[in-house]
This record gives sequence, C-alpha cells and structure tokens, in this order.
Amino acid sequence: MDASPHLLIVDDDREIRDLLSRFLHKLGFRVSLAVDGREMRKALEDRAIDLIVLDLMLPAEDGLALCRRLRAESSIPVIMLTAMGEEIDRIVGLEMGADDYLTKPFNPRELAARIRAVLRRSRANDARTAAGSSSGGDGTGSVVRFAGWCLDLSKRELNSPEGVLVPLSAGEFALLATFVQHPQRVLSRDQLLDFARGRDAQPFDRAIDVQVSRLRRKIDDDPREPVLIKTVRGGGYLFAPQVEYG
Repeated sequence: MDASPHLLIVDDDREIRDLLSRFLHKLGFRVSLAVDGREMRKALEDRAIDLIVLDLMLPAEDGLALCRRLRAESSIPVIMLTAMGEEIDRIVGLEMGADDYLTKPFNPRELAARIRAVLRRSRANDARTAAGSSSGGDGTGSVVRFAGWCLDLSKRELNSPEGVLVPLSAGEFALLATFVQHPQRVLSRDQLLDFARGRDAQPFDRAIDVQVSRLRRKIDDDPREPVLIKTVRGGGYLFAPQVEYG
C-alpha cells in the first residue's frame, strides 16, 4: 500500500493544477485535482486525503466558504492560495480554518516546503495524542475534562457540556491540546508556537491570536469576556479552568 501523503489541489486554473500536479508527483506525493467545490467534495468522498491546497478565488462557492464548510466536518489540514497579499486577507483565511496561507505568484518549492511543514505538525499532534492515550490516567490520558467540556485527545473530538460534538480545525485542536496540557500557566505566543506548531512557525505568527479567538468563540460563553482562555497583558494566554484526566 502506498503510504505517501495524498494531496488534493483545488484550483480552477488548469495551468496551476497541471504545474503543481507534475511538480508534487516528482517529490513523491500522490495528487488528486479538483476545479471547484463540487469536485472537491467528490474527491473527499472517494479518497483519503491528507492535505488540501485550496485556491481562494473559485467559481460558485469560493475558497473561504469551502474552508468554513470543511472545518465543520473535518480536521484535514488546509493551505490556502490567493492572489491577494494583504495581511487582512491572510487573517480572514486563517479565521475560516486554514492551517497556512500562500500568495500568488509563488515558487512551487515554497509550497512543497509548507506542505511538508503542515504535515509534520499534523503528524506530531497525532503522535502526541497517541502517546497520551496509551499513558493512562497520570495527567496525560486520552480524555480530558474541563468546565464541563470533554476533549478526547486520541479521537480529536471535543464535546460541549450538553454533549454536542464541536468540530475543531487541526490548528484549533493543537492549540486546545496545548492549553489542557499546561493549565493555569501563562504561555507566551512563542511558547504556544513551540508547543502547538513547532519550529516551522514564524517568530511572530498572527495565526496563534486568530486561533485563540476562534477557540474562544467555541468554548467560552462570551468570547469578549473570556473566562476559560484569558489574555495576560504583556505575557500571553492562560488556560484558567481545572483540568481532569481519565
């Protein structure tokens, strides 16, 4: 069985699809192609995809809407492509659940490097959760409870106090797993980058702030006055609730 990562390229530009397909095939990746959201959904139904490279400007349903819909159903890593280079556009893409962001025109080698980095982070998160699930109830167990919430680290599932399954992106899961493993401790942005994303992250990465904001909207009653993930001025963030394992 071919264990090489399977990528899905979603772009309506045939030239870009063909270029990326040939280039990534040469690097050992398996590659599937889609021109729009309909073909993307069909590919996801037919194949096990490890990472999606998703263009922002697509016909019918754009990349942001597709990413938001995908995040409600899956934690497959997403790298967004766009011709727009403004910081606000990057942040909006991250808000929708993208794991990384690359502006056109780009060097295919840079995209390949980002694909490898995102896959490494995803696998590292999987390895940490697998280690947690096999270590029993010594503070690193598979199931973590806080403030009525239940996070299953091995299944990567979060259930609300009412028992409702709350979808998490790969980045949101990595961040929440980091918080529950370091409760009631002030973590700087650099520390969160180290724990949640690894050294592939940039020295100052707004993705942490974006993901904290998204996570607050999912687990805090009032994200404007958060009681679970608190901001420590000049310090970073603190995960306030008591955490129980097992």
